[in-house]
Amino acid sequence: MAFGLRLALAASVSGVVLGPAAMAQADDEAEARLDTVIVTGEASQVELTEEFAGGQVARGGRAGLLGNLDFLDAPFSGTAYTSDLVSAQQADSVGDVLQNDPVVRVAKGFGNFQEVYVIRGFPVYSDDVTLNGVYGILPRQFVAAELLERVEVFRGANAFINGAAPGGSGVGGSINLVPKRAPDGGIRRVSVGYENEGQAFGAVDFGTRFGASGEWGVRVNGVVRDGETSIDGQDRSLLATSIGTDYDGERFRFTADLGYQDNRIDAPRPQVTPLGDVPREPDADVNYAQPWTYTDEKQLFGVVRGEYDISDMVTVWLGAGARNGEEANVLANPSAAADGTTSAYRFDNTREDNVVSADAGLRAEFRTGPVGHRLVVSASSLSSESKNAYAFSNFAGFAGDLYDPFAVTPPVPNFFIGGDLDDPLVTEEVDNQSFAIADTLSLFDDRLLATIGLRQQTIETATFDYNSGARLSGYEDDKVTPALGLVWKATEAVSIYGNYAESLQPGQIAPATSGGTPIANAGEVLDPFTGEQVEIGAKYDAGNFGATVSVFQLTRPNAIVENQRFTASGEQENTGFEVSVFGEPVEGVRLIGGATFIDAELSRTEGGVNEGNEPIGVPDVQANLNAEWDIAGVPGLTLDGRIVHTGEQFVNAANTVELDGWTRLDIGARYTLDVAERPVTLRARIENVTDEAYWASTGGYPGANYLILGNPRTLMLSASVDF
Repeated sequence: MAFGLRLALAASVSGVVLGPAAMAQADDEAEARLDTVIVTGEASQVELTEEFAGGQVARGGRAGLLGNLDFLDAPFSGTAYTSDLVSAQQADSVGDVLQNDPVVRVAKGFGNFQEVYVIRGFPVYSDDVTLNGVYGILPRQFVAAELLERVEVFRGANAFINGAAPGGSGVGGSINLVPKRAPDGGIRRVSVGYENEGQAFGAVDFGTRFGASGEWGVRVNGVVRDGETSIDGQDRSLLATSIGTDYDGERFRFTADLGYQDNRIDAPRPQVTPLGDVPREPDADVNYAQPWTYTDEKQLFGVVRGEYDISDMVTVWLGAGARNGEEANVLANPSAAADGTTSAYRFDNTREDNVVSADAGLRAEFRTGPVGHRLVVSASSLSSESKNAYAFSNFAGFAGDLYDPFAVTPPVPNFFIGGDLDDPLVTEEVDNQSFAIADTLSLFDDRLLATIGLRQQTIETATFDYNSGARLSGYEDDKVTPALGLVWKATEAVSIYGNYAESLQPGQIAPATSGGTPIANAGEVLDPFTGEQVEIGAKYDAGNFGATVSVFQLTRPNAIVENQRFTASGEQENTGFEVSVFGEPVEGVRLIGGATFIDAELSRTEGGVNEGNEPIGVPDVQANLNAEWDIAGVPGLTLDGRIVHTGEQFVNAANTVELDGWTRLDIGARYTLDVAERPVTLRARIENVTDEAYWASTGGYPGANYLILGNPRTLMLSASVDF
């Protein structure tokens, strides 16, 4: 396969530098990689790209309807993190894994505890994270990392690649999660662990392959967490389990996964909205939550995906998933003056979701003279129904103190009510359909890859009254989103790429309140948002070390609250430079890191207010470096360290209040040994070693500027045994 031949040649180039012995080893490794690539299949909708040197990241990941692509062949930028990294760092959630990505920062949702992933300065809500390429199927607020084989980050506008994100985000990128697969040789692992202050966990991970040639696989995972976290008085209980099966036949391949997750946090430390200047950070372990607050969600979800080779040149695929979710929250998120005095009111809400999502397509490979073609046609649909109810206490609120928190009697939530908390009505319906066509042309002996495509999308949204169920507003709109991607293989180790792509989001729904003030057009659905991206970059593959650099410009309409109305009144433009590095440049030393520099601007505003200013919550610089080192003198011992830096962020659109930059240090160690002829791995990790108190982020929702306090020093210990 021409797409794969560069692997062996790249290894040979690195061998010239490393010497004859290293060259021989590199050739062997390259041959193994080439075989794997041929087996997994370029552009497969089911099989995964192989791991890169060091095993912390993969060679590529999902590019929507284009399937899984090797990173040198993709006209876009991205990183796919592996389950090896998840277990090595004792990651708890998707957000923990993405702390390794220099392009991503993790925030919280608006008025809840949903993880929000900020990519290229724009949020990706957890509603818009895909599971095996299918939208709307994952738990909304949190996903346990123990269930995952891959966490794949796609950087940039992706309406053509993935279709419009149903939750209204995804302008700056997207995230795809892949459930665990049964490995060759199987796995039988039991793990236990402890986090300082009393959080304990246990996990099981069983998998096996069977059949005449091991074509069938089954993987079962389960994790339980319970106890007080490193934040004072914050208790958490988690139950997550999944079962997955896969089949890898000669012409037919499929995966099927079913999961359940119950995640509850009592007295969750809330977000803080500053009233003017930013208050000084409390101590990192201080909890200013009221003890009667909580967040609880239960989610049942499943997804299947299969592909069949009709011939050696034509493949068809189908993916589908569904989710049923229930959420309940009792919250009291404070607003704070500069001296730390706060005011808060009670907010209760319930939510129930039912989502069905699917995509199907056909891929054909053929040639017209000297030009190769990989033609893809695809159709997708998503249908969701959401039931919601809420109740507020008096907005006059109750007093508090960030630095000396105290409990108050729970106020009665009877001041501002929408619906019945015990029996919520349908308040939102979303129906998205799309049809896409793309052709990847290969020219000049496959050195030039040109991808052109169009996606026609229909977005239909309706909102309904919380109390009566009567239809309030809605729309149905069509949009064609084009995309163009180019890859020039300058050498067997270097690719130059560029792309033009657009983002498309359903019009956002006006919230009931903002900062305690009712919104006059609550429930109104805004028109679809369309943005544009232009990007150019280069990728390097030395066989054991890789790098990506890129320059991009990305725009999107900006929704804000003005005069108590929620409107799309402006445009935000982010121009940036990114560099990412990964791999094992020296045997026993593994690196993941990079930096992002963003010049963000409110390029068009209503009436020119704040025009030219920087938007809320977009750091000018982000940098990460994670390093692992196998200690040669102590076989089985590995040390690791991670530095995460985030620059200053403006807290208001007027750019008169700024959040300080921060730097965090994490360290860890693991030791592998045999006990009674059983492999045992012992792990220890300290995050935020210096116990730095810092506001980690501001915002995470357009127009909002709430603050999230970074986690305190956290010690994690675990032990795993393989049977």
